Amino acid sequence: MRRKSSLALLMLLAGTGGVVSLYAWVSYRTRPLKMNLALPPALPVVKVEGNALAVQLRTDALLAQVGEYNSELEAYLHFEYLKSHSGLGSSRVLLTVRNSDAGPRYEIFLVLDNNLLSDFPFLGRLKAKGYIPDFKLDPITFERLARSRLETSVFLGSYNPTTTLRLADLPASRLIQPLASFLLFKSRTDRRVRERIKPVPTPLSMGQATALATDILDVVHFYDLPLDVFLGIGAMENDYMNVRGDLAHSIWKHHAQRGDIILRRSRNRVLVSDYAMGVWQITRETLRQAHALYLKDKRDYSILPPRLRPSRHLSFDLDNSEVLTTYAGLLLRHLLDKTDGDIPKAVGAYNGSLQKPNYQYAAGVEAVALYARDFLERAAHLDGLSVAKSWLGRSSTLQRGKQPASDVLSDPPKTRKVSPE
Repeated sequence: MRRKSSLALLMLLAGTGGVVSLYAWVSYRTRPLKMNLALPPALPVVKVEGNALAVQLRTDALLAQVGEYNSELEAYLHFEYLKSHSGLGSSRVLLTVRNSDAGPRYEIFLVLDNNLLSDFPFLGRLKAKGYIPDFKLDPITFERLARSRLETSVFLGSYNPTTTLRLADLPASRLIQPLASFLLFKSRTDRRVRERIKPVPTPLSMGQATALATDILDVVHFYDLPLDVFLGIGAMENDYMNVRGDLAHSIWKHHAQRGDIILRRSRNRVLVSDYAMGVWQITRETLRQAHALYLKDKRDYSILPPRLRPSRHLSFDLDNSEVLTTYAGLLLRHLLDKTDGDIPKAVGAYNGSLQKPNYQYAAGVEAVALYARDFLERAAHLDGLSVAKSWLGRSSTLQRGKQPASDVLSDPPKTRKVSPE
């Protein structure tokens, strides 16, 4: 009996030591990241399943909260993003809502394996890559897991209608809010921001995203541009953030012009700086060309808001100016006209030239354009309705874990029949 007791004690100490070792190993592998590795008061259970060691919490299921948002549109964009980047099956990424004093709070969870030996390193990798800001373990019951899956299915059904209006047929009033959320999302998931690559650009605020969305819609309407293509260009250039680029880029010219930054002179030429500026990464020389197009343009620019009207005098001090959106729209319109509406060639010329279009760049723009169009059409279908307020809960006192699913969910959303024209 004493021998068996000693063996049991030894196994318990080994299991406890394994958990402590796990904590130290994860902390070492993920430093200097600050990670919430707090465990429930009860010790985890150490098991051997097959030939593998598992360290599990005493719970029906284990989730990790990996995101919390005030905006439903922003939450849904990050939910879709994680479904494609988390490394988990789509059914293991959950989007839920709870009410707070400030209104609905949207939360994203990952369903874990409940094996700390694999769950912690997996979450640590997601955080190191910037796919999640942090995580918090959340042991739950099967009942709450079922309710969370049901809430997720309501969001999925609402944001994936069977029919929608085409993007070109949607009024600007139904696009501003989802477009602003899309711009905000793209800036926050930019690789330089996610991975803290220095110099780290500053993501948009919601106010900045809303202002830029309004300007984009005005310019697209004024020049009769395909919105999705214009958005693809903005994403490829700088994910809608205002950062100077190609700082070392320069070109040789036959003679200097007013405003040039001269780097070197030779007998018959000058080398001038040609860095790119603003959200649309327009280089100094391209800005000259765009301004020349503007001076010749016969359109009535009084239709545009004053902030979007270029001056008659060329200025290079435009890093923070909304006018760059107008210049970008004019350039794309000019290229589309020159190529008889050949979008791949026009977009390739935006990053290259009409003689040598950059078709690899055009392919990247097309990929973003397809995603932007798909999301905007689906989001605009709801016409500003909140899924959480409309279909998730009849009362304003949703509290996780206090109501069965049948009480939390009202009638499921019915797909509104909207036929594309």
